[in-house]
Amino acid sequence: MSLLNAVAGKLPLRSKLLYGSGSIGYGIKDNGFATFLLFYYEQVIGLDAGLVGLAIALALVADAFIDPAVGQFSDRTRTPIGRRHPWLYGAAIPIIVAWLLLWQPPELGQTGLFFYLFGTALLVRMAFSAYEVPALALLPELSSDYHDRTAIMRYRFLFGWAGGLFIMFLAYAIFFVPSEKYPIGLLNRDGYEGYAIFGACVMFAAVVISALGTHKRVVATYRKAKSFPEAAESLSQIMATFRYRPFMLLMLAGVFAFTNQWLVFALSPYLFTHVWEFRQPDFTAYAILLFGAAVLAFVMVTPVSMKLGKARAASILTLIALAIGTAPYWLRIFNIFPTPGEALMIPVLFALLLVATASSIAAMILTMSMIADVTDQYEHDTGKRTEGLFSSGMFFMQKVVNGLGILLASQIIAFIGLPRGAEPGAVDGGIVDNLAFIYLIIATILALTGAWAYTKFPLGEADHQKRMAARTGTDE
Repeated sequence: MSLLNAVAGKLPLRSKLLYGSGSIGYGIKDNGFATFLLFYYEQVIGLDAGLVGLAIALALVADAFIDPAVGQFSDRTRTPIGRRHPWLYGAAIPIIVAWLLLWQPPELGQTGLFFYLFGTALLVRMAFSAYEVPALALLPELSSDYHDRTAIMRYRFLFGWAGGLFIMFLAYAIFFVPSEKYPIGLLNRDGYEGYAIFGACVMFAAVVISALGTHKRVVATYRKAKSFPEAAESLSQIMATFRYRPFMLLMLAGVFAFTNQWLVFALSPYLFTHVWEFRQPDFTAYAILLFGAAVLAFVMVTPVSMKLGKARAASILTLIALAIGTAPYWLRIFNIFPTPGEALMIPVLFALLLVATASSIAAMILTMSMIADVTDQYEHDTGKRTEGLFSSGMFFMQKVVNGLGILLASQIIAFIGLPRGAEPGAVDGGIVDNLAFIYLIIATILALTGAWAYTKFPLGEADHQKRMAARTGTDE
């Protein structure tokens, strides 16, 4: 019995939930990086916006080169508790230590703060690499069912978004609230300490619980296996893995989709503060809306995928997210969207953002699910099992383009000359218009290119059925 055949069939609901819960920590980390880190270091700490974006981007890019090493080593790991679980357990402590350091910068000048941000951001990303790359690599081992993999991944996304949005909700509702010393909640430096400590505690619990929850099934399968597929060993074999055509086409689509997502997140505090003039309750309500979008994506992604196929569904969902998500900004240009202060603005804006965000999340779920299909096809074509490398490639791509998204956002803020610490409604209208227009143009280009790239992905359900039939006939 091979390692892969031992996991044929669907994963039980309890295991899906436990596996999915591990992404709570990743959601908290991603939400912090995407939504608050640029704002915190630029507006609160006082580091130049261009330097903040550069430090975060460099840290993400540098860390991205760690992912292939983690994937390769986890593919080749052989221990009594399997290939992946030593990495899952070992990452827990480094994650919380690095996270706490990131949000507690000492008093330094611009150069010192730049290097401190770069170093601590890199530590956070490296610690999560040691967890997330092996965790994603578990997907093909947890189930060999084509659509069940999408169902498993949707739990991963649901918990990831829930974790990130829960901490965002607490940030707006409890941590980043106005005080006598800080009349603007997002500028309340004291609140970031509690935000960091609470996030670290939740991260640790999520990582450990998820590892324990998948331990029995995966490790039992590992111990029963009589043979293990060969992994990529040499540098040439590793490079051949990354050059695999279906993998490269999926990465091409992901480059544009993830860059667009991170650009939106990094700019959202600025867009909501200065374009739509949100007040504190609006930010809290927005966090709840995003969770609703994650739930909507969770419900719709599997039926849509079964009807359209993963790649086509991802392309169509990307176009829907673009059209609906940017509609308020296009309508604003022509003065036909409700303005700040009007009763209809928030309900209409939130309704459009709900659908757009849910569509975007669903496309991301399908992207991650397709990685498992690439892994299977590569084994079918070459005889090598390299899910760790493919997972690392996915995270490599995400981290590089995530850094690009944040860098783009920071350069936009620096380019338009947005004043530091400005209150809603107090910024010159020309600056606000430039912010909205530049965001529109870049987001449109990224989304259209990503939607086109998804249509080029060559693997579908028919290919999966052929692989399963060949495996059943030849691997007894």
